[in-house]
Amino acid sequence: MSLHQSYDAIVVGSGPNGLAAAVTLQERGLQVLLMEAKETVGGGMRTAELTLPGFRHDVCSAVHPMGAASPFLRSLPLADFGLEYIHPEILAAHPFDDGTAAALYRSLNETADGLGPDRDRYRRLLEPLVKQWPLIDTHILGPMLKIPDNPFALAAFGLKSLQSGRRIAGRFQTREARGLWSGIVAHSMIPLEALTSSAIAFVLTIAGHRGGWPIPKGGSQAIANALAAYFRELGGTIRTNAPVAAFSDLPEAKAVLFDVSPRQLLQICGDRLSSVYRWQLRRHKYGMGVFKIDWALSEPVPFKAPEARKAGTVHLGGTFEEVADGERKVWQGKHPDKPFVLFAQPSIFDNSRAPAGKHTGWAYCHVPNGSSNDMTKAITDQMERFAPGFQDTILATHTFNTAEMGAYNPNYIGGDINGGVVNIIQLFNRPALRFSPYRTSARGVYICSASTPPGGGVHGMGGYYAALQALKDVF
Repeated sequence: MSLHQSYDAIVVGSGPNGLAAAVTLQERGLQVLLMEAKETVGGGMRTAELTLPGFRHDVCSAVHPMGAASPFLRSLPLADFGLEYIHPEILAAHPFDDGTAAALYRSLNETADGLGPDRDRYRRLLEPLVKQWPLIDTHILGPMLKIPDNPFALAAFGLKSLQSGRRIAGRFQTREARGLWSGIVAHSMIPLEALTSSAIAFVLTIAGHRGGWPIPKGGSQAIANALAAYFRELGGTIRTNAPVAAFSDLPEAKAVLFDVSPRQLLQICGDRLSSVYRWQLRRHKYGMGVFKIDWALSEPVPFKAPEARKAGTVHLGGTFEEVADGERKVWQGKHPDKPFVLFAQPSIFDNSRAPAGKHTGWAYCHVPNGSSNDMTKAITDQMERFAPGFQDTILATHTFNTAEMGAYNPNYIGGDINGGVVNIIQLFNRPALRFSPYRTSARGVYICSASTPPGGGVHGMGGYYAALQALKDVF
């Protein structure tokens, strides 16, 4: 690649936000170069044979409620480029020790009906938010410090989502409703008693009731491949095996958008940034890490609860109190004996993921940032707890600790897949307190990773809004 060639814009990093930024700029007729350090595009959307030949595992993200909910991704013709979503019958199951389970369905009424005495409470809590979501989705999934188009709908969402997961759980009486809620809240990667821990849970639940928690046929790589193919058809250029260690590694361009963490941004172009902005980036706080396991399996996981056998996602942790206790311990720097485990089983619904009759399993638990502990036994024990005989189905195992996650994707600082803590402070000022969180202090330089609003997840909204900001400022 010649450094003498110039472009209108360069995007560094091809995760969901980098690809979204590149597509948005290219759709406006600019000449855009997308640079990726790895051999393939995708970031958190890659699929690989991690265990045995023929077993295709999602390296990071596996289930995509935000892909279905994203206004940006929904606006693109990705189905024309091979993206096909598969919708499990049950979005998420939360099993208990007695062999029963609570379940999240796409239908709000079906979900509520499974919660017994909490049926009407669940409806009253979620139904208004689900109905009003189209009025506020672009605000919630974008920069928060802006004037809302629908302030009353936004206020209704905010009054609930700024509460802690524990406070919302207090509305429910049954083990089933409280347990189901705890598993969704735990996606926030902050203690369930922390303010704003409900925010991500509400978004995920609303997304489920409106568009499901789908899995991409063939693996998460299919989303990246579809975005890349569309970008190329528009005339965009992609360079893989093109790491960027310094700003001088880049060709000439009017704007550069970085799908990187604040720490990487400082390394690449810190000398171009103001001292105040550098100070803000250094203060950006990273949260819990993850320990991830992929399994090649001889048969489907033998969950005791029938609902868990039909669910795309299974939350393993028992009661609300158990989940809350485990997440609190991780936040305190400890490793719980019975961690909350997020499990996905895409091969139940997509036979392209494994050889005939065989299956794949995908799981992770939260650990303290930078942890080097091997959580294989703790995770496997939780699987065996709710699916006796699970260990007998394991053909091969592949693990990632936090350091290995960070080596795979440098955006995962200490194993933090969310790009930084989503607490009451960083909900509004990630990665720095600015009117536009995507604009850095250097003209023509932007950040568009999961460390910007709306945070982690495969939705592309951070990249989309960063591109709009660059279009407004530079072009």
